[in-house]
Amino acid sequence: MKTNAARILDNLGVTYELRSYEVDPDDLAAVSVAAKLGLPPEQVFKTLVARGDRNGVCLAIVPGDLQLDLKALARATGDRRCELVALREVLPLTGYIRGGVTALACKKDYPVLLDESAQLFDHISVSAGARGLQIVLHPDDYARATRARMVPLTLAP
Repeated sequence: MKTNAARILDNLGVTYELRSYEVDPDDLAAVSVAAKLGLPPEQVFKTLVARGDRNGVCLAIVPGDLQLDLKALARATGDRRCELVALREVLPLTGYIRGGVTALACKKDYPVLLDESAQLFDHISVSAGARGLQIVLHPDDYARATRARMVPLTLAP
């Protein structure tokens, strides 16, 4: 199944792999997705939707096994503070449901911040824009396709 996210990568000439997995609607955690894909959780990145008090909505992409540092996100976006948006806002803001949010082919062109740990890997996994489907690609290709800035975004484990 090709998603709009995959079509964008096709148009950019980006090499990627689509990987599907069985969805458990009661467990959409990135750590669980990683186990189903046979990847370490730090290599499967989750897309979080946040809002800053000055600059509005942005997308934070962080490893599945770590927590977003909202203070680090605020520093990176130039906001005084950032908060994750309420779950009910995710679909209207992005066009995606929880467990399928991706910065590729998002409803609007929000700023994208990718945790710098992505550079540690030859490839990372991100949502393909649908539950049960991931895109595996080089982090530089992902950053280029989403115009992401790589910055430190996670709390120390």
